This record gives sequence, structure tokens and C-alpha cells, in this order.
Amino acid sequence: RAMAYYTNSKERGNPLMAAWHNLVMLQMIVSFASLCYGTLESLDDIVELGRDLAFTISSFYILFKMAFFVVYADEIDELIDDIEECYRWERKGPGWSEVRSTKRCHFLMFACFLVLWSTAIVAFMLVMISTPFWVESQLLPFHVAWPFNLHDPTRHPISHAIIFVTQSCTMLYLMTWLVFADHLSVSIFSELSSALRVLCIELRHLQAFCEGDEVLMGQEVDRLTKFHQRIIDITDRCNGTFNATLTMQMVVNFLLVSLSVFEAMASRHNPKVAAEYLLLMGLTLGHLSFWSKFGDMLSQESVEVAMAAYEAYDPTVGSKSIHRQLELMIQRAQTPLYVQGRPFPPFNLENYMAVSKSDTNTFQYVNTKFDYLKILKQCYGILTFLLETME
Repeated sequence: RAMAYYTNSKERGNPLMAAWHNLVMLQMIVSFASLCYGTLESLDDIVELGRDLAFTISSFYILFKMAFFVVYADEIDELIDDIEECYRWERKGPGWSEVRSTKRCHFLMFACFLVLWSTAIVAFMLVMISTPFWVESQLLPFHVAWPFNLHDPTRHPISHAIIFVTQSCTMLYLMTWLVFADHLSVSIFSELSSALRVLCIELRHLQAFCEGDEVLMGQEVDRLTKFHQRIIDITDRCNGTFNATLTMQMVVNFLLVSLSVFEAMASRHNPKVAAEYLLLMGLTLGHLSFWSKFGDMLSQESVEVAMAAYEAYDPTVGSKSIHRQLELMIQRAQTPLYVQGRPFPPFNLENYMAVSKSDTNTFQYVNTKFDYLKILKQCYGILTFLLETME
């Protein structure tokens, strides 16, 4: 909403906002078409072709994400409403101070990631906008082609200046929107991780809270069991809602990482161009690590529920019904919760390190003889890993 491009039913019901949404989408489609057209002009230059392909793929991902929010914004609103209900699910008791401290830590950690990622995106945008000023062969932030050579500064200097300003403004707006859109998506899974941590705290303090009162314990165990099941249901709905964009994100990350590594090697004799590819690869891996970190948190916290429920279990206190509910919670927590776009592997640090390792192995050829086959083998080692872990 801060970027005036949140396409739920309420926003689309406003004629002015609907017109703005259509204008932004039209501008993005035109920009994407000009990038595709420009790619055709770079077929004879492998370095320039790689650069064009990288930004064409990135633009397609942004376009896909915009279309995704047009379709699923209302469902995302429903998920946010359900998570807000979970936010106040806990009760004041022995673990109340720990609950507040946990929520505060989760918020501060997420805020730190937000600042770091936003700073990286701002640096990337500044580099891209300034590229024409320090790379002689680059006349625009992104290589595009327009009919009648409108992008050629020698023939049409005014239209070239307009295209330059339009590209810069469009990139600033859409990259900023993408940052907010990603943080909205990640924050949903972050809040689920926080809710699981709160559940663990309440389970560990269950005996102290109930003080031997079996009636109160029965009520609390029933409440916590339902809370756990609600988190599982919301997580499944989140993965279902975000499945398309998570799958596309995995595909785009693979393509950009492989392409950036290959092109950085191909242009290693031109440090400025190679640095641009390395920056793009760093952003791609940073984006992947951002999602992997919070996906890993969700998985770890979901497994911790089993240990917390086991600590809450006391065979000398409570009825058989209470014991069965705790056993059910332990059984449910045996299966970790994931952030996952099927059929690809989940977003977690283990899978992220496997991808990063493939990239690291590729760089061992930087100071050796340039071998396309070896580099391709290393790049597509990532693809082999993805295929082996697909469901």
C-alpha cells in the first residue's frame, strides 16, 4: 500500500487506484518488451547477451510477482488476519516475560534483515543508474531497443534522454515495490516462527502455570493443541498461496546465479563488467539466503514443539485425555514445517549452502585456464542438486 500498488479487491474498487495499477503494469510490460527486443541485438556478443538475459529474467520475475499479487492479494489479506489473531493467543503467566522478549528479538532480527536487504538494493540501483557514466559501451542503465532507433543518442538525443529517465524511475519504483512485497511475504513466515516459539515457551511453563490443577491443565492443553494445529494449517495455506511465486523464485535464482557466474568468468578481463555480474550474483544469493534463513527458522521452531511438549508431559499429573493430546502434539511436530515451492526443495540454510558451494567451486577456475565445459559443469551442478531434491 505504501507504494500504491497493492491490488486487493478494496484497492481495485477505487477507480483512481485501478487506473494507476493498470498504468504501472502497462509500463512494466513495455519495459519488458523493450528488454526482449534489445536482447535480439546482442546475439553476437556473449557478454552483452548474458547481461541482457540476466535483466530480462529479473524483469520477468518482477512482472510475474506483480501479476501474482493481482490474483492472490485477497488471500494474503486473509492470511495476515489469521496471523494477527494468533499474535495475541498467549496468556499471561510464568513465561510472559520470555514471550515478550522472544517477540521483541524476532522483530529486531527481521528489522535488521530489512535494513540490510534494502541497503543492498539501493546500492544495486545506484550502480545500475550510474553504469552509463563509467562504462563506455553502456548508453542506458539497461540495454533496450525501440522502433525507429529511438534509443540511439546520436539519432534521437531527446528520446534517448526520456528513455534514460523512464528506465531510472521505473527501476527505482519497481525495485522498491519488490523489496516491500518480499518483506510482506517473508514477514508472514517470520510471524509463524515467532508463534511456534511462543507455543514452546507456554508448553515448558505449563506445569508451573497450572500448579497441579487438572481442570486448568486440560483447558490449557486443549488450547495449546488447537493453537499448534492452527499454525500448521496457516503454514499449509501460506505454502499453497505462495507456491507459484516460490517456485518461480527458485527457478529465477538458479538461472541468475548460473548466468552471473558464467558471464563473470567470460568478462574477467573487463573488471568493471565482471564486477557488475558479481554484484548481481551477490544480490541473487542474498535474496536466496534471506528466504532460506526464515525458512530454516520455521523448520527449527516447528521441531522444537515436540521437545517442549515432551517437557510438559508428566505421567503423574493430568488425565489420560491430557496425555493423549500432548502425545498427539509430539507426533505432529515430528514432521517439520517448511517454506517450499513444490516441486523444488524447501528454503532452508542446508539447501542454500549446497547452492553456494557449487558457486564457490566455480570460482576456483578464475585464476586458471578459462574452460567453458568446467564452468558449465559447476553451474549446472546446482540444477542437478535441485532435480535430485525435487518431489
